[in-house]
Amino acid sequence: MDATLQPVTQDAIWMRLALDQARNAWALGEVPVGAIVVKDGEVVATGFNQPIGTHDPTAHAEIMALRAAATILGNYRLPGCELFVTLEPCAMCSGAMMHARLARVVYGASDPKTGACGSIVNLFEQNQLNHHTQLTGGVLANECGALLKEFFAARRRDAQAARNENPTQS
Repeated sequence: MDATLQPVTQDAIWMRLALDQARNAWALGEVPVGAIVVKDGEVVATGFNQPIGTHDPTAHAEIMALRAAATILGNYRLPGCELFVTLEPCAMCSGAMMHARLARVVYGASDPKTGACGSIVNLFEQNQLNHHTQLTGGVLANECGALLKEFFAARRRDAQAARNENPTQS
């Protein structure tokens, strides 16, 4: 089915908001990953990748959104909340989501290098863990993946242009 003919779902609407957050990351030179936390049909918090600018390896989009939601809701547990993120979460973020007791995690593009929702490992399927979060992947996967591909292509072009301008630095 042509992507333009697919019905617009509520998940797709939320994922488009996460994509807006990803563009905020790109504007700051960060890898464009965005996330939002939703509760009872309303956006509670947003986040985007900021590890470079904040000098914080934990400042992934998901962590930023979880921190903001926990502050806004006044609880480190986020029951009844859903997190939408443009890229499959890594192990660190997946662990934080489980500790937050999210009801559901929805992601866009798969991450074959560090994805912990099925690409490398699926932490959400570990029966030994005491909390099980519902997981949905592939929502607007093409759009989410295209944004990342465009970002890295632009970085390669910029690096090549810099090498061409200053060939002694190669």
